[in-house]
Amino acid sequence: MNTTSIHVPFILCGLCLPIAAVAQDAADLAQELANPLAAIISVPFQLNMDDNIGADDAGSRTTLNLQPVIPFALDNGANIVTRTIIPYIWQDDVVPGTSQSGVGDILVNAWYTRTTEDNLTWGVGPILKIPTFTDVSSDTWAGGITGIALKQTGPWTLGVMANHIWDLESNPTTPTNATFIQPFVTYSTESAWTFSLQSETTYDWEAESWAIPVNASVSKLAIIGGKPVNFQGGVGYWIESPTGGPEGWRFRLQAQLAIPKG
Repeated sequence: MNTTSIHVPFILCGLCLPIAAVAQDAADLAQELANPLAAIISVPFQLNMDDNIGADDAGSRTTLNLQPVIPFALDNGANIVTRTIIPYIWQDDVVPGTSQSGVGDILVNAWYTRTTEDNLTWGVGPILKIPTFTDVSSDTWAGGITGIALKQTGPWTLGVMANHIWDLESNPTTPTNATFIQPFVTYSTESAWTFSLQSETTYDWEAESWAIPVNASVSKLAIIGGKPVNFQGGVGYWIESPTGGPEGWRFRLQAQLAIPKG
């Protein structure tokens, strides 16, 4: 791992107080950001673009996800890590001849996490889907359990994240019973480049259908205005999708703001 230190004057935004310049290894930080359970406050802005949606494959959807990740250290050496996904969605011709936009259902994850002596990090906890009752919402409360396990060896990070959610209503607008599995592998270089391959697979038990995109991305950590920002670009392909779901190629752009440990 690169041992060159970058001295960065960070600003603690919540209190607007300057923090003394600290030495921060960019390569180490890039690899920490590959760990969803790292003790780093991060705020990714992720833009996803999908096409060929709807009954006649003429629809398109663009989704901007705000995904703040906030860790909380516990006295016993464990952490609580929360991740909230707030999507804003624009879609055209998903329903032929119409357009919709708005804040989609909000997904809140919370993991109790620990790292073992052999450097295996695991986490388990609840997940809650909060409907927003917009034109792009399921209008249904849902929740369940989520888990994650990963290991970092040298420049490699390998892991899997999963959850299962059910609707929480006696008469749901959108019956919900779905399993999500996200295997991932990343490689971080000494110059703070990160190469990633992952899938975001969902099995809908109600519709008995799979949604399987495979995504590849490249990211680079940079210092902008004295703050670390991880820029990412990626492309994916839908191996399998439900009836009316997206098909073919998909594209992703992301900027991830990070506040490393002091």
